[in-house]
Amino acid sequence: MPEDELEDLPGVGPATADKLVDNGFESYQSIAVASPGEMSNTADIGESSASDIINAAREAADVGGFETGATVLERRQEIGKLSWQIDEVDDLLGGGIETQSITEVYGEFGSGKSQVTHQMAVNVQLSKENGGLEGGCIFVDSEDTFRPERIDDMVRGLDDEILADEMERREIEGTPNDEEALEDLVDAFLDQIHVAKAFNSNHQILLAEKAKELAGEHEETEWPIRIVCVDSLTAHFRAEYVGRGELAERQQKLNKHLHDLMRLGDLYNTAILVTNQVASNPDSYFGDPTQAIGGNILGHASTFRIYLRKSKGDKRIVRLVDAPNLADGEAVMRVQNEGLKPE
Repeated sequence: MPEDELEDLPGVGPATADKLVDNGFESYQSIAVASPGEMSNTADIGESSASDIINAAREAADVGGFETGATVLERRQEIGKLSWQIDEVDDLLGGGIETQSITEVYGEFGSGKSQVTHQMAVNVQLSKENGGLEGGCIFVDSEDTFRPERIDDMVRGLDDEILADEMERREIEGTPNDEEALEDLVDAFLDQIHVAKAFNSNHQILLAEKAKELAGEHEETEWPIRIVCVDSLTAHFRAEYVGRGELAERQQKLNKHLHDLMRLGDLYNTAILVTNQVASNPDSYFGDPTQAIGGNILGHASTFRIYLRKSKGDKRIVRLVDAPNLADGEAVMRVQNEGLKPE
């Protein structure tokens, strides 16, 4: 939305409009979903003024009222489903990873969490006919896991029919058997993945805010941002906040971070995919002692929770632990050189 339209809000002059835009409040909707405290801190505006501006933006953007279930159902038609390219897993997840939702994938080391984020960074760029969302990816890397070479493997591992479609969409001359054309296609996929390395938890929170700006810049382009991957969500928080004395502060910061990601997903119709580490519960005598870390805050914030478990060889069990509209269940996939494949 152009800057001068913000000046239609009460108490917003040219200088205040500049402050709002500089701090990411570029539209009525982004202002409407902010809190007065947040706007006051980030845009250096008095809290009472911020409250008036937010209330006016809510009226102008028609945000925050009640609506019928039929209207909600109609709006949910806009939600995209990102396919895993594995029928058994897609069936388990009701079609794939949803936009406007946080999907959490947790499991022990080597279970394939980072493989899932890399595969989704590729799949999101595919045409809707092939199960993609025709969009780009933001990849927040907190454990130095992102590997362009893995994206290369996964692009080459796509079916020949999909490769041919992608070459045509991106106007790359050649066939899936043409090495030069394949290299051009891999480069085209990598160009639509925006990677940032998070050095600590504060930097990770800042990157979530930057991701919102980047999604806004790409919203009207040919490649809007359709997935944000955070691998892993909890590593820095776990390392920096040690012991019960710092648990409350850690959970508050994690909660803010999750809400920033949630808002990004809602504003730009983006899927949020986060990986999470696990801990073993020594009190567990029966069943699987593995528990996701992050506590109830992460459990409540995640719309879908998926537990990845190692099996024989390259097999992985994908278990849906929690979803608002789907039954719990399991599916099997393989982690191979060419990417995630059906059993």
